[in-house]
Amino acid sequence: MRFFQLFFAAVLGLCSLGAQAQAGAATASAEYRLGAGDVVRILVYQNPDLTLETRVSESGVVSFPLLGNVRIGGLGISAAEKLIADGLKSGNFVKQPQVTLTLLQVKGNQASVLGQVNRPGRYPIETADMRLTDLLATAGGVASTGGDLLVLSGTRNGKPFRVEIDLPTVFSADQNRANDVLIQNGDVLWVDRSPLVYIYGEVQRPGPMRLERDMTLLQVLAAGGGLNQRGTERGIRVHRKGADGKVQIVQPVMDEQIKDGDVVYVRESLF
Repeated sequence: MRFFQLFFAAVLGLCSLGAQAQAGAATASAEYRLGAGDVVRILVYQNPDLTLETRVSESGVVSFPLLGNVRIGGLGISAAEKLIADGLKSGNFVKQPQVTLTLLQVKGNQASVLGQVNRPGRYPIETADMRLTDLLATAGGVASTGGDLLVLSGTRNGKPFRVEIDLPTVFSADQNRANDVLIQNGDVLWVDRSPLVYIYGEVQRPGPMRLERDMTLLQVLAAGGGLNQRGTERGIRVHRKGADGKVQIVQPVMDEQIKDGDVVYVRESLF
């Protein structure tokens, strides 16, 4: 009985170690990779004369006391710490070096957000698993004038990369994680304006308005407050630009879908 207890305890211990190793591997894969322009502070425990605050060069190198040029660009923070510690130990400079690297300023890995967002600009990629929704949240989210269409461009494996993303699909019930794209250095996220429809004539609130997805003529009129006392349904016309650039005038039914850029005109009743 004692043998089986020890056996199962050992198995559980191995499982626990395996789970810890997997968690550690996941953490390592998500660790920020140092890049050119990053500002770092390097400390060696009980060796204040080796303290260094510097910027990573364009070639990914820092000049460290006693070691000279050390290439840390592209490494995670823990890997960079180990590289410096191994150099100090193998050179017999410090017997048991304990190196701590702190990232003071992120400049090496950045992505841009442009278009209809609340805070357009360039933002640091502070973790290797930063996704489109993380970048969008950093930029303050989609502005009230923004639409659902996002365009992400950059490079992947040395080749130009461009993908159009329908934002609602990222939050769909099936949780399609593939649409929540991983962000990489140099990516540019463009948020297009929302589609618009223009309504004028005999309505309560004429003017431009946001065109919601699959919006019908009836819904557009309702968003405009409906017809006023002088308006008539028989006098409704839609001015729509065709593929050839010419404007066509159509008389749609109430449940017909309205398109981006349509101009809805409500005539005055003659009776």
